[in-house]
Amino acid sequence: MNDPVRIIGIDPGLRKTGWGIIDIKGSSLTFVACGSIDPDSKLDLADRLACLHRGLGDIIHSYIPQEAAVEETFINKDPRSALKLGSARGIALVVPALAGLKVGEYAANQIKKTVVGAGHADKSQIRMMVKTLLPKSDFKSDDAADALAIAITHAQYRTIRTLEGRYS
Repeated sequence: MNDPVRIIGIDPGLRKTGWGIIDIKGSSLTFVACGSIDPDSKLDLADRLACLHRGLGDIIHSYIPQEAAVEETFINKDPRSALKLGSARGIALVVPALAGLKVGEYAANQIKKTVVGAGHADKSQIRMMVKTLLPKSDFKSDDAADALAIAITHAQYRTIRTLEGRYS
């Protein structure tokens, strides 16, 4: 257990899917990479989902994470938007699973509370704390910062999940 564990965090979305990769060794976190996959908004839904699938597959192939974490979908008042976001989230879950990774899922409030200390933190607070916890991170968007926050949350909870037998 002296080797670092590489984690990919994924913030699913149809317009932008953020991704962030960190290594954890003991309690030490190290920034590896981050970015976002931005499908052309003029494409139809199936082609946008295919773009997300290819993009996440390429990232996993390039960085070879050992574990994945995805943000759970929050309740959306617009059923059509919720269904579309659910489709993007499905891609975010299935691509790492097809690569053999176990996938942890975390609610937005749990991510905010873990990273910032408050379950109703705003984007600027998340960006600030991600930069504090991962000083070498170079995220250019909220989506990438959120994905790093998801990876950080997973790093904090992975031991608990393993002990509870929910994650191995």
